[in-house]
Amino acid sequence: MFPPDHAQRITLAEEAHARPPESVRAPARASYVAVLVDADERGRELAHIAALCARHDIDPPAAGATHFRAQFGNLRLKWERHGEFSGYTVIAPGDGTPPFRSSAAARLPEGWLAAVPGATVAAVHAEVLAQQSLAEDGTLLADAFEGQVIGGEVADGAAVVHTDFLLHDGCTRFLLIDRSLTERQAGRTLQRLFEIEAYRILALLALPIARRQSPRVLAIERALASFTDDIARGSPGSPGGTAAPAVGEDEALLHELTRLAAEVESGLAASQFRFGACEAYFGLVMRRIAELREQRLPAVPTIEEFMARRFTPAVATCRSVQQRLAGLSERVARASSLLSTRVDIARERQTQALLASMDRRARLQLRLQQTVEGLSVAAIVYYVAGLFGYLAKAASYAGLHVAPELAVGIALPFIALAVVLMLRRARRHLAGPEHPTSSH
Repeated sequence: MFPPDHAQRITLAEEAHARPPESVRAPARASYVAVLVDADERGRELAHIAALCARHDIDPPAAGATHFRAQFGNLRLKWERHGEFSGYTVIAPGDGTPPFRSSAAARLPEGWLAAVPGATVAAVHAEVLAQQSLAEDGTLLADAFEGQVIGGEVADGAAVVHTDFLLHDGCTRFLLIDRSLTERQAGRTLQRLFEIEAYRILALLALPIARRQSPRVLAIERALASFTDDIARGSPGSPGGTAAPAVGEDEALLHELTRLAAEVESGLAASQFRFGACEAYFGLVMRRIAELREQRLPAVPTIEEFMARRFTPAVATCRSVQQRLAGLSERVARASSLLSTRVDIARERQTQALLASMDRRARLQLRLQQTVEGLSVAAIVYYVAGLFGYLAKAASYAGLHVAPELAVGIALPFIALAVVLMLRRARRHLAGPEHPTSSH
């Protein structure tokens, strides 16, 4: 009935259903691990899962898969591949032991989880318990947590969540007390809690970069302010300004600004991805918290309040450093453009001065040439008149009635006129290709 499908249509249509939450029934235990995985370790990751499947005679994930779920007896394993990390969720039924004395991850084959490719960024243990009495709740909290307990009612009061966001033997703990959750609701709530912890840590990966960049940014800001002051003081017509500095000084300053620009761009290139990821993960954390639909418990801060006090300021620090770097890049570019314009203007002035000097030198050369021409005319006339005198004397000796002195005197104006005309014609002939002779 329809034209041929787009190559990615089926994959994209199924993406919305690719990672459904697991159903969880109280009492249950769950463990979650998020690991950063390099691109060249993706193949090892699938092979590691396939080895576990082979041990239990289960079909492994398909080549190129981005998610996988399997049941190993009473243990469920869910694997999801995200942009830069992978998440492993293990769910097992409760065994009657006190909360957090054991974990779902401990039921995996020994050493399998530790051999997962990548570096752990988040690890969580969760306990899902049925409704307890208030006295039992207090005992559970005292045994499970060490720091200030954080939490509240979630899912419109259908459950209660407690945590302290501290690491207990390397893992964060969540205690979910089920009042009236469905199995799907319990699974979604656990997934949101796991994602809050994972995305929180992934967002904070930008914080060490921001702390390293902050002194560097401050030093660049001070250097740029100093360079800008130098540019302002050297600008003619500026308040209190002096004469413009030499082009060499401006070029040295431009070189320093170029070095600053390269340093700023290096900082941006080194941190842009991490800062951008921080913003994205921060948005995901706040969205997952909103999806919990928290309600306050007496004398217990909510997860949203904890994040507002302890998490949001760290993200604001990263955002501030990112904005300062971006602002520095623009300011350095503007200062470099201003200084480049001033250097170009100074060079044009030097060029104009050089051309004017060359013009004056050309006029002096022309005057000298005209003087030499005048002397040349006199010399040529003198020698031609001498030759004419010799001819007149020869004619007188030959018997002709010619007075040599009189003949030379009479011929002298004609000789001079002929020499001048000859030199003018020669000058016109030499200048002809570049300066055509006028008709007159």
